[in-house]
Amino acid sequence: MQKNPAYSSLVAVGDSFTEGMSDLRPDGSYRGWADLLAARMAARTPGFRYANLAVRGKLIGQIVDEQVEAAAAMRADVVTLVGGLNDTLRPKCDMGRVKGLLTEAVERLAPSCERLVLMRSPGRQGPVLERFRPRMEELFACVDELAARHGALVVDLYGAPSLGDPRLWDVDRLHLTAEGHRRIAEAVWQALGHEPEDPEWRTPMPASVPPGWLTRRAADVRFARQHLLPWMGRRLTGRSSGDGRPPKRPELLPYEGLAQPSADAELS
Repeated sequence: MQKNPAYSSLVAVGDSFTEGMSDLRPDGSYRGWADLLAARMAARTPGFRYANLAVRGKLIGQIVDEQVEAAAAMRADVVTLVGGLNDTLRPKCDMGRVKGLLTEAVERLAPSCERLVLMRSPGRQGPVLERFRPRMEELFACVDELAARHGALVVDLYGAPSLGDPRLWDVDRLHLTAEGHRRIAEAVWQALGHEPEDPEWRTPMPASVPPGWLTRRAADVRFARQHLLPWMGRRLTGRSSGDGRPPKRPELLPYEGLAQPSADAELS
């Protein structure tokens, strides 16, 4: 791959992971790894353009219906596609359908851009995600197969030791902190052929004294009340935190300050 390529445009497609939850700016809007990556790319290329079509809570079928065609029509140099993980976390999930829709998305996007970037999404330990881990790994195997077939890049976040650290995850335990998003941006930056700014992004943070039993249990109770139960309620009723919400940056425009409307930190 060409070293330090000068890509002139980026389109990001996906769900809350790509929207940027929970990397909060002071004004309450979300930044995230895609915005960070766009800022780096824009610093290298005058006139750089960026669109982010991602919306929290979107299933892969919604990503295909609402984002893929628009992204392909933009003919960007780089397109990132991360989707399907929300499907695997639903009580009922047809993995054959999910993989078929992901295949459809890749087949539409790959010919429309110079470089398609797929990801094995990051994971962490915990009872909520452990139940769905076999589905997640089936999805990631499909990502690897599609990338090999269509010449896409795969950024392996799932296998990065640093991203298993609970300190890189927000209190909802499903979205990354600002430091987590920074490491994702670095991972994609390097995968695109740029010189590392942080060669150690995979390296875990220095160990710290773990919280005591009472502190952990209190945190578990707060998590269940404020995040897990509302999230389960949406899953069971077919609702989504992204219902009615527009993309954060729907047009491929010259990069500039990315002020966004305020957003509530909800599980996707």
